[in-house]
Parts: sequence; C-alpha cells; structure tokens
Amino acid sequence: MTPRVRIAPSPTGNLHIGTARTALFNFLFARKEGGVFIVRIEDTDKERNKPEYEKNIIDGFNWLGIKYDEFYRQSERIDSHKKWLKKLIDENKAYLSKEEEGGNRDEVIRFRNPNRDISFEDTVRGQVSFNTEELGDFVIARSMDEPLYHFAVVVDDFEMNINHVIRGEDHISNTPRQILIQEAIGAPRPKYSHIPLILAKDRSKMSKRHGAVSINEFKDRGFLPEAMVNYLALLGWHPDDDREIFSMKELVEVFDLSRIQKGGAIFDENKLLWVNKEHIKRMPEEERKKIIIEKIIQSEKSKDREWGSGEDLAGKIEPLISERISKWSEVDELMASGDLDYFFEKPVYGASVLNYKGEQEKSDIIRHLNTVGAILQEQDEKELSAEKVKGFIWSYAEKEGRGAVLWPFRVALSGKDKSPDPFVLAQILGKKETSERIKEAVRKIDAETGRK
Repeated sequence: MTPRVRIAPSPTGNLHIGTARTALFNFLFARKEGGVFIVRIEDTDKERNKPEYEKNIIDGFNWLGIKYDEFYRQSERIDSHKKWLKKLIDENKAYLSKEEEGGNRDEVIRFRNPNRDISFEDTVRGQVSFNTEELGDFVIARSMDEPLYHFAVVVDDFEMNINHVIRGEDHISNTPRQILIQEAIGAPRPKYSHIPLILAKDRSKMSKRHGAVSINEFKDRGFLPEAMVNYLALLGWHPDDDREIFSMKELVEVFDLSRIQKGGAIFDENKLLWVNKEHIKRMPEEERKKIIIEKIIQSEKSKDREWGSGEDLAGKIEPLISERISKWSEVDELMASGDLDYFFEKPVYGASVLNYKGEQEKSDIIRHLNTVGAILQEQDEKELSAEKVKGFIWSYAEKEGRGAVLWPFRVALSGKDKSPDPFVLAQILGKKETSERIKEAVRKIDAETGRK
C-alpha cells in the first residue's frame, strides 16, 4: 500500500517550528517510502482563522523545501462532513443534544460512546491503551454545518486514504476518540507515530517566552532553510551513525521512523547556529561571497566614508566576515557594530595604544614602524598577499621581538587592540593605504613626544 501522510495545520498563527518539524517528518517518510504527502489546512475555526496565516504556513513550507503532493482546505469539505454526520445520526451512533451555556440553549451533536477499552500500536511508543468510559458521549459537531476537530479529521483522513498519522505526542489523548469515530463510520485504522514535543532548555513546551518559535522569525534572522531542515530533523530523531550535517536528499535516504526517540527534544539555538555555519561553509563559494558582499555594500551605502568602499574592498574583506558568522544577519550586525570601520575609513586612536604592553620606548616603536614601512615600500603592489607580507617582515619581527614589531604595525592599520593580524590587514588595505597609516602612526607618536 502506498503510504499517504498529511500535515493538518490550523491557520490561527504563523508556522511554528513544531508544526514545521512534524511536516518535515511526514515529508521525509513519504519521500523515503515513495508515498504521498498532503497539506490539509484545518480552517473551520472561523473566529481565529486568517488568510495571512495560511499564506505564512504555505510560504514557510516552500522556503524549507517541504513540497506537498496534494492540498486541501477543511472548510471546503463541509458537505462530506454533513453526509457522515447524517449517517451516524441515522444509524443511532450519534444524536442531537440540547445544551445550555451562558443562558443560551443550543443543539449539538454528540457521539454515542460504546464505552470500551481502546488499544493501538504506536510506532514510537509501542502499545497504548485507554478506557473510553470517562469520555462520555462527546460532542462531535456544534451543528450539521459545524463539525468539530475530532470528527472532521477522521472523515478527512478516511476520504483522503491517510494510512499513517505522524503527529506530536500531545495528540495521543485525541486518538481514542478518533478511533471510536473511525470504527463508527467504517474507516480503517491508520498506523500511528506520535513524535516527541520540542522543548525549551527548562523542558517546558517551546513558546514565545523562550525566543523565536516561528519559521518566519528564523528566516528573518538569516538562517538557511537547509540548516533549519537539518536541525529540525535532529530534534527527536537520529540517524544510525554519528553524522549531523545533512542535505534534504540525504535525510530522505536515511530517514527511518524506528529511529524517532520517545523523550522530548530540547531546542538548542547554539546547536542550530553551528549547523547553520556548517551549511554556510558548504555553499558554493561564489554564492556565499555574493551574498556577503551585497550585504557589506548595502551597509556602506548608508555611510559617508572618508576612505574607499565599494565592491572591490567588500570582496577583500568577505573572507574575514565569512569565517566569523553563523547566520546572515550577523553580517549586518558586524557592519553596524563598527568593528570593521577601519577598512572603510582611517582609524582614530591615541598613540598610547601603539605601545606593546605599555613597555616600549617610543623611539623603538617609531623605528619598528619605519622599518616595516620601508620593507613594504620595496614590494610590488601585486605581490602584497598576506603570506608574502608576512614573509617580508617575519625575520625582522623575530629578531626584534614579534610583539614589539607586530603590535604597533597592527594597531597602526586598525586603530584597535583587537583585530585581524597585520599581514591580512595590509593585504586588504593595499600598499598605498598601509603606508599612509604607518606614517600617520609615526606622526601620532611624534606629536605626543614633541618631536619634529
């Protein structure tokens, strides 16, 4: 039998990471087994449903690469629900009941509970048993035109030939009601797999108070869809080896329902950041560079810089940024922080910062800077790679003391006590700008000591 599975989100809010993870497990199972994955929007809650939420859910699935084979809206299936409600009433398996609530008297439809034990085999949890007597004759519709969740979901699953239900463990308590309704309408029982909930670090259910919970928020913060899929797959499931980085194709190849765990899956954003960084590393180099360079240029366009900017400079500092970020938004944060301003404008700093550990004679600092400047002046601009700059200067630094030479060299270029090494800075800034900054550093020390 061809596996047919579904995700049935309610459009009462944006796509939650829990719903996305459940959809992913259904999708992976369907693709692995050559089955059909269905999205069914459960939009019968007229008061809370909003079309923008439905759009957000579908857009979220598309962004993640979770592509459905069939699509339905529950609200468009009311005629089927009415047909089965009438059948149950005609067969005395359901009945009209007068209910009084808040001074109003309404007629609802109740299911006639046979009050017996229910057991079902769960792929994740083994055999699960319930005594249904405590459920009583439960309501399955407010009226013939308003079926409630338990009834509508059973009818929809039956008519869509859903034969495997993969959903969160919070639905376990719904299963006995649904099995009773399945039996009443003659529907076959699907296989069940109730997957663990996604929990915060305090082991409570993930909610807004723990930070981002909607897929849209993670997208806006610069996470890659491939990384989100990868990380969500590892929440409550693990492969049969130690691999942690997967493409969607690789997940389809290895996904196995038997490897879903029972315990709650703890959401760890630090782990997500690591997974995202790994996927950024695995991107085609040109694609990664293009995204980062565009972000650098966009940031710089809003600033009035004294010294160069543009695509050429952005391309030179891209490798520095690439190795520091775990998500795209960190490029914007890094540019906004001012930590890299020295690439785009001459640094402002005091002469004292040039003194290594505050223990150098000022004449020695000037001598080292002038020597380094003279060495660089002798080199061809085209030869000024970080490796070659290091090769030119290293023997002198080894002789005079690495810290004593390289500290003021680096500070002269960046104006900071923390920055990339001076060889990288010199390569990015170029021969002319590097020489000017070294001369400016010497002038700062001269001005402080009163030398001419």
